[in-house]
Amino acid sequence: MGEKQAVRDIMVREVIAIRKDASVEELSSLLIENGISGVPVVDSKGTLVGMATEGDLIIKDSDLHFPRYFKLLDSIIYLESLNKFKNNLKKYLGTKVEDVMTSDVKTIKEDKPISEAANLMIKYNINRLPVMDEQDNMVGIVTRADIVRSMIE
Repeated sequence: MGEKQAVRDIMVREVIAIRKDASVEELSSLLIENGISGVPVVDSKGTLVGMATEGDLIIKDSDLHFPRYFKLLDSIIYLESLNKFKNNLKKYLGTKVEDVMTSDVKTIKEDKPISEAANLMIKYNINRLPVMDEQDNMVGIVTRADIVRSMIE
């Protein structure tokens, strides 16, 4: 993985994406039919607005439970994150992709070195990064597998 190689050299240019108003069932089918684990989510203009992954869908099959808490002097103290519960509840009840997607998307510019993409993936524990051009248009996607492949080519 040489520093001279840029993300544009290894990215997939034909990005499979889904619209934010698509159903969760459409998302599931798209992932299965293409043998992928996540896709960028776009609005009606094709602008990147999120990422949707298998992990986002798994919440719909999980056992959703209210966070444990205890009362102390008429106060409720939660032992688990209430915000995490609220986010999971939103995903659990969601029927559209925008309900289950992650909207805080990490991206990378196409001219950045591959090592920077690898570092972002490790730092944020993510498997894919949408690749953006200078005008912030999505022009590709790079995955961990793309990075590993570049190391042996």
